[in-house]
Amino acid sequence: MKKASIAPSLLAADFGNLQRDVEMVNASEAEYHHIDVMDGVFVPNISYGMPVVKAIHKYATKPLDVHLMIVDPDRYLEEFANLGAHILTVHYEACTHLHRTIQAIKALGMKAGVALNPHTNVMLLEDIIQDIDLVLIMSVNPGFGGQSFIENTYDKIKATKALITRKKSSALIEVDGGVTTANSKKLVEAGADILVAGSFVFKSADPINTIKELKG
Repeated sequence: MKKASIAPSLLAADFGNLQRDVEMVNASEAEYHHIDVMDGVFVPNISYGMPVVKAIHKYATKPLDVHLMIVDPDRYLEEFANLGAHILTVHYEACTHLHRTIQAIKALGMKAGVALNPHTNVMLLEDIIQDIDLVLIMSVNPGFGGQSFIENTYDKIKATKALITRKKSSALIEVDGGVTTANSKKLVEAGADILVAGSFVFKSADPINTIKELKG
């Protein structure tokens, strides 16, 4: 079975020791630094803004996987490109002109991701899946860390994989929310390529080993 790529979510890091936690991810088997940007409008929480992303980029030696949980993300695409985002993911639910947003992200030299909330049907991406580099399946309702995993996610991953295959897309599937070693193998078997884990990694006794175990 293929091994998943791991993207530890820095939302769960110790912000008083952010450099230390970024360097821990650097030293681990993880492939990405996952950065959740929340505005308190699209989701009922505020995380961090540009200065913190800039600080993460300063110490990160692995690509920044930036997940925008914000309204009107088009206003900030260029700014996140300048901050060093490798992947920039916007929410389907936040974009009126999604195709235009995806093209703008790519024109700025980043990979374009689209995130889907738990209630959003994967088939809504049918007309645009060939333009997307990443589909982010939210396996919890976005806005807070430490939530319980939504079981329907497995079927949603399978449906996304089937759509990608049928449309001959090269998009990767990322899963975010409630990911642990108890479900990581099943997620990969369903078709997930990248697993995001926050609290499970950063609150563990040995985060580097936890990341290794998540990879399978």
